[in-house]
Amino acid sequence: MVNMSTKNYREEVAASYKNVRSVTPLVICMTNYVSMDLMANVLLACGASPAMVSSIEEVKDFTRISNALLINIGTLSPDQVASFKAAAEEAVACGKPWVLDPVGCGATPYRTNICNLMLGYKPTLVRGNASEIIALSGALGDDSIRGVDSTVSSESAIMAAKSLAMSHNTVVAVTGKIDYVSIRPNFNVCFG
Repeated sequence: MVNMSTKNYREEVAASYKNVRSVTPLVICMTNYVSMDLMANVLLACGASPAMVSSIEEVKDFTRISNALLINIGTLSPDQVASFKAAAEEAVACGKPWVLDPVGCGATPYRTNICNLMLGYKPTLVRGNASEIIALSGALGDDSIRGVDSTVSSESAIMAAKSLAMSHNTVVAVTGKIDYVSIRPNFNVCFG
């Protein structure tokens, strides 16, 4: 495990931040109603240009002109799922990075099925709390999910994150008191 509090890491983060501010990437955010305003403001503060897009009629066109895509499945409806699928498909076809945030995965069979469906669209990164990552990996225990709240520590999801990273060739971030990122099966980074 690599501790990411090193000076080198800080320099890399600073360089990435500077790059974002110079490029001003257009980031499509398909997010839940609760976090929409927060996501837009965080992206603006970082120097990105957020676009909150959800309509199936424009999602492919917007994804095509974007630099990145975020799909947060917090607000689910059949129309929203159709838009998620279209955007993810377009992002992959155009070689755009995209993030899957499997909000509440494991809370209901429908939500878990949608998360697994979206995982099939090859996200560049999957970001979730420990319970969501454990549920998405298929290693769900009876006490590991309670709605959108994690009931277990982020450390307890390390093996599930490694499994997801390997089986889906993606980066998996587990958020919590300590955040972990699984890039390869033997490479974890942690943020205190």
